[in-house]
Amino acid sequence: PEAALLDSESVRADTILLLDTFFHVVVFHGETIAAWREQGYHEQDEHAAFRALLEAPQSDAQLIMDARFPVPRYIVCDQHKSEARFLMAKLNPSVTHNSNLDGSGSAQVNTDDVSLRVFMEHLMKLAVQT
Repeated sequence: PEAALLDSESVRADTILLLDTFFHVVVFHGETIAAWREQGYHEQDEHAAFRALLEAPQSDAQLIMDARFPVPRYIVCDQHKSEARFLMAKLNPSVTHNSNLDGSGSAQVNTDDVSLRVFMEHLMKLAVQT
């Protein structure tokens, strides 16, 4: 496990993300991970490492929920499914429908908001003008 940026570039098909927003604890499975889980690879003995990979964020989420009052809502979601909105709504939209996609595999966020990078560039430009 490693820390990931709260950015749309962190959402890829081969990742599992854990998001704690105090009121929600979201475990997000990328498209490939979700497909492997649906095919039952985690139930096979030769894929014990994949089983451990799936169980790690669930146990981390349980530790978070056990230590918190009020208990947050626990959400397990897959990429491109309806409950993925709980994660996608919190992300910096660095890849949007207006972006040039470079084939990086990042999730596209449909929003009219600008990314943090665009906001900071505009803010620096305004600060230099005055």
